[in-house]
Amino acid sequence: MDTFTLLMNGFSQALTPANLLSALIGCILGTVVGVLPGIGPSTTVALLIPVSFVMNPATVLIMMMGVYCGAMYGGAITSILVNVPGEASSVTTAIDGYPMARQGRGGVAMVVCQVGSFVGGTLSVVGLMTVAMPLAEFALKFGPAENFSVMLFALILASTLISESMFRGIIAVILGLIIASIGTDLQTGIGRLTMGVPELLDGIDNIVVIIGVFGVGEVLWYVVSSYGKVESAGERLQAGRWIPNRQEWRESTGPILRGTLVGFLTGLLAAGAALGSFLAYSMEKRLSKHPEKFGKGALEGIASCETANNSSTGGALIPLLTLGIPHSGTTAVLLTVLTMYGLKPGPQLMIDQAPLMWTVIASLYVANVLLIVLNLPAVGIFIKILDIPLKFLMPLILVFATVGAFSINTSLVDLILVLIFGVLGFAMRWAGLPPVAMVLGVVLGDRLEQAMRQAFMISSNGILIFVTKPISLFFLLLTVALVVLDMVTRRRGRTADDKEG
Repeated sequence: MDTFTLLMNGFSQALTPANLLSALIGCILGTVVGVLPGIGPSTTVALLIPVSFVMNPATVLIMMMGVYCGAMYGGAITSILVNVPGEASSVTTAIDGYPMARQGRGGVAMVVCQVGSFVGGTLSVVGLMTVAMPLAEFALKFGPAENFSVMLFALILASTLISESMFRGIIAVILGLIIASIGTDLQTGIGRLTMGVPELLDGIDNIVVIIGVFGVGEVLWYVVSSYGKVESAGERLQAGRWIPNRQEWRESTGPILRGTLVGFLTGLLAAGAALGSFLAYSMEKRLSKHPEKFGKGALEGIASCETANNSSTGGALIPLLTLGIPHSGTTAVLLTVLTMYGLKPGPQLMIDQAPLMWTVIASLYVANVLLIVLNLPAVGIFIKILDIPLKFLMPLILVFATVGAFSINTSLVDLILVLIFGVLGFAMRWAGLPPVAMVLGVVLGDRLEQAMRQAFMISSNGILIFVTKPISLFFLLLTVALVVLDMVTRRRGRTADDKEG
């Protein structure tokens, strides 16, 4: 039976009333999860496990896939409107999304994000069903050494692109890595940097850092900075138009297509949606003829990173379904559900359980259609948030941030940490240190350390493993080239400025 016939059979099952309703519920839940910081798709999918005992496998998996996809769509909303990313993968969206909202282009940003999410999510499913097995075999070539080199490259890239000074960028990344190291060392069982606080033994949740640095940090900046003092009591952000014009669509098309490829590959290689989003953003800044626009409201930036964010879902499902290897919290929960039903993810799964698997694949197409149908008309409603006067909006952001932080572990310590990171975020902004680079260090810190330790454990040559593996060596050389290029470019820029002066 050919692929087209299998897919059509999948659609015949995915579009039954029960399964369609399941997909709709999953998409709505996922969007809400993406908007609300602190819950996360993996937690929501895990909470649905008890439902699996009373429903058939296809219906449950369809609902869970809806949550998985919906969370990626919803994360852009608060990133753009109130600078509070709901997920780590939405942090990059806030870099240009929130400045666009301040310029009265928040609606345009949201529409482009929703369309990019649809394109990225849909094309990633096409990749999932057509090239799953060959790509899964390629992904197996990425061991600990290769993963370490890729993440190191991403962190150095963050240092050079996000910050006006590579030195300041590296400081921000190191600060993030230090925060990521707080907690119990998994190998020795010894607490690190916990300062005697038992609650820190489990480490600091990424979302706590994100909410504090971006949400609370923005409120503090508004209160203390000069623009917060001079604004009148009734001043507000401008909602503006929300239909992109022809020029804006032209600016977004290339970034959307490139973001789809980057996100799909990073999802496949276990790099995660957050890293995929950042790499897509970095690519657009490198390719742009006007890189100075980035960070100030560049539509290309949000189009690329939000598309990559969503296309990573299809890529992440390939190693799960074809190799039984989960690369994220959400796919780990999905693996648990599959094994509960007696299904064994691996090369034979798509053959032995073809009707079920193709129903799930068809449901991913359905979920992406449902999400854009649900979310596009809602853009006009969401941007009304910007009509709230700033003197009311900022306290609402603070309440929203603290509630989101408390909901993670229902811990007062998390609330205190959010305030601490809010002050840190304000201080970094004042000092010219890029908070996004720090957050990327926090998100990748654990995995970077784990990959490095695993590489040393399996190597008999110590550090040489990183240069004897071809893929690892390639990314290390790319990292060195990036640093040299950045230093030369900045030196030439300073020389040109001196001559003009």
